Amino acid sequence: MRVFSADSIRNVAVIAHGGSGKTSLVDAALYDAGAVTRQGRVDDGSSVSDSDPDEQKRRMSINLTVLPLEWRESKITFLDTPGTADFVGEVMAGLRVADAALLVVSAEKGVEVGTQLAWDHADEHALPRLIFINKLDRENTSYDHALDSLRERFGSKVAPLTIPIGQAGAFEGVVDVVSGKAYNFNGDKVVERDVPGDLRDQLSQYRDALIEAACEADDDLMNEYLEGGEISEDELRHAVRAAVAGGILAPALAGSATKNIGVQNLLDAIVAYLPSAAERPGVAPDGQPCALVFKTIVDPQKGTYNFLRVYSGALKSDAHAFNLDTATDERLGQLWLMRGKNQEQIAEAPAGDICAVVKLSKTHTGNTLGAKDCEKREPIHLPEPLYTAAVFPKTQSDLDKMSVALTRMIEEDPTLHIARDPETAETLVSGMGESHVEIALERVQRRFGVEVTRRDRHVPYRETIKKKARAEGRHKKQTGGHGQFGDVWLEIEPLSGDERDFVFENRIVGGVVPREYVPGVEKGVTESLREGFLAGYPMTHVRVSLVDGKYHDVDSSSQAFEIAARLGMKEAVALAAPTLLEPIMQVTILAPDENMGDISSDLNTKRARILGMEPGEHGMQRIMAQAPMAELLHYATDLRSITQGRGSFTMEVASYEEVPTSVQQGIIEAHKKEVAEKQAAH
Repeated sequence: MRVFSADSIRNVAVIAHGGSGKTSLVDAALYDAGAVTRQGRVDDGSSVSDSDPDEQKRRMSINLTVLPLEWRESKITFLDTPGTADFVGEVMAGLRVADAALLVVSAEKGVEVGTQLAWDHADEHALPRLIFINKLDRENTSYDHALDSLRERFGSKVAPLTIPIGQAGAFEGVVDVVSGKAYNFNGDKVVERDVPGDLRDQLSQYRDALIEAACEADDDLMNEYLEGGEISEDELRHAVRAAVAGGILAPALAGSATKNIGVQNLLDAIVAYLPSAAERPGVAPDGQPCALVFKTIVDPQKGTYNFLRVYSGALKSDAHAFNLDTATDERLGQLWLMRGKNQEQIAEAPAGDICAVVKLSKTHTGNTLGAKDCEKREPIHLPEPLYTAAVFPKTQSDLDKMSVALTRMIEEDPTLHIARDPETAETLVSGMGESHVEIALERVQRRFGVEVTRRDRHVPYRETIKKKARAEGRHKKQTGGHGQFGDVWLEIEPLSGDERDFVFENRIVGGVVPREYVPGVEKGVTESLREGFLAGYPMTHVRVSLVDGKYHDVDSSSQAFEIAARLGMKEAVALAAPTLLEPIMQVTILAPDENMGDISSDLNTKRARILGMEPGEHGMQRIMAQAPMAELLHYATDLRSITQGRGSFTMEVASYEEVPTSVQQGIIEAHKKEVAEKQAAH
């Protein structure tokens, strides 16, 4: 592909609710533009965009895919994004480097939950947009109904740019509202025809609607229109372009991706109405080289691919670039133009363009590459994970490789987080949902040969006591030589929540326990508290006092007193009403008003306390609640199910509270079973 200047480049993020057909649309566009010789299809695994094995297996987009093509002396680079909420990080990366958005809507269903979310994401990035109403070849579809649902949700800025000829199985072409020309489609062949008689009135109505919407960006044209003047095709085209750029207008086009109807009109509209890279903020063709890394692909065989959007100057093959985030010099090597899994060598990538490089040593997603004095680009803002699972290697061989493999996956997907719980020694993988984590672990196995299993993470319970108690710990053992002897009396009592977690006091009077043995007592107490007494969880908020004891001149030692202290703690805790504490999470939920009842009912089943509600924007409500962590391990899935993906939440540990007695028993029994299984295994 030849080099294009910024004013001839259109970088377009394709966004939609899952299943709207956006990937099929891009496959059709690639075919129409001659970028491929056969139109790819999602259903048979031949899609150029969904070429990853996980995507082919699930018949859905998982990755952000870069797909450039040439059309009308311009370069259009589609950034095909997933439509599933679990992979919103890929959507945010695509929108971050796009100059415009293409919202795909199914004519069968109109505006869906994901349509609203995609629209909102495009708003966050202030992206001009077009709308493609897809699947008009299906039965029981209506262009007008789809338009009505879009206007109801997004207002009068939605106006038709093309209208369909025929319905359902008889859908065969479109009429361009601006030019007044009609087209029939047969594969990639387009035939211009007369506007059908039954559509002429509709064409007139739609043209008036488009003019009224477009004239919002042009006062002179509005006055001319109101005075009854004739608006020319060129005037209208110019007004539509200005209105789209200003966010005043979001034109809608009719079509069918799988039947390849209306796709070429869409490509024409992208070139005619969407802004070029040169027209977007921050692009400087004559400036110092500067680019943002917006995506990484980790390939154990071919190396790590970094995708870059160039904002100023030009990147060239075999040149050097400075990483402003890591303060390191990188040799770029060969630049590549990527189209799905296919790649083509290019000599340079000018401002506005997108390219890929391989095997950079210290460069990751979100980094800025370029000249040392270039402007550092704002990183990609990604959401925090919502779901966490514990992962375990299946074999010792897998254990040795698991950490490296998981770290490489984070390079590719920054919305994944990896941590190690020091208390449970679990490796924790966090992501946007259960499917997100599941697919990431499947990739770890396929790419790196590491087999891992996942399960719910252990909830970090705590143990404590509710009353004061006193008990003796006595350790006496006689062997052939010196024996072992230590005797202590320990007094334990609860500490209030605002005091330290643990206090040890030496209250010995008269030297009944010599000073040199007291550290052994404290060590025994500390270790027993760390190991717990009820269910293997650390005991907290306890004051332990050494109040009395005995020793032997020959047989006593620090080790003997350490063992005695452990025995004394076991006896004392049993008398002090031990209990379990659980982490209580502060949860803030943002969801549609119509889901409030179901969300409240669900929270009640989770032992939650609803603290309050307040109105949010766009018909949303904010709920503040507290609930036990144990009840929220799968809340990302639960809330998504209740709200059809429109709800979101954040949570953090607020406090620890006593676990209800009925729940405690189950936790204790599960611990006993786990201990027994480990003992049996050894």
